[in-house]
Amino acid sequence: MRGLSIRRARPEDLPLLVRRLEQRRYFADRLDRQRDGRGVLLTAWQGEVVVGDVYLWLEEAEEPEIQTHLPGTPLVTHLEVHPGLWRKGIGTELIRASERLLALKGYRHVALAVVLGNADVERLYLNLGFREWQHGHVKCYASSDGNGHRAAETCKVLVKDLSG
Repeated sequence: MRGLSIRRARPEDLPLLVRRLEQRRYFADRLDRQRDGRGVLLTAWQGEVVVGDVYLWLEEAEEPEIQTHLPGTPLVTHLEVHPGLWRKGIGTELIRASERLLALKGYRHVALAVVLGNADVERLYLNLGFREWQHGHVKCYASSDGNGHRAAETCKVLVKDLSG
């Protein structure tokens, strides 16, 4: 997308993120985790307007299956593009920027989870070179509803080799 820039979120971005994408608790938490080195919140911008984000989870995975089969592997989470800008390549650019950053940090693989039945999102990741792992589906937990409640979802895990 023309005029798109992607960069690490800054603490002063919080009001802009919330105004455009809502989710105050989520973004505040991810900025705190980023400050502590537990992840990276990348944001996509058109000029001064935030149009998307993705969070790179660098902590140990919450899901036991991922801990067992992919220890120390970063996870792409919460890929989000403003609804009025879907299918314009912003999500793809966020993923590519994530992969470049992780490869520069020395990671050899990246993983993510896709809720079963979300065919459009799964197709995006498959087209970007992710492949379904061989260990079956996992129970994933969606972000908190703001009150600390997290919904369990059944997900496919997709993995990409960053070394090539």
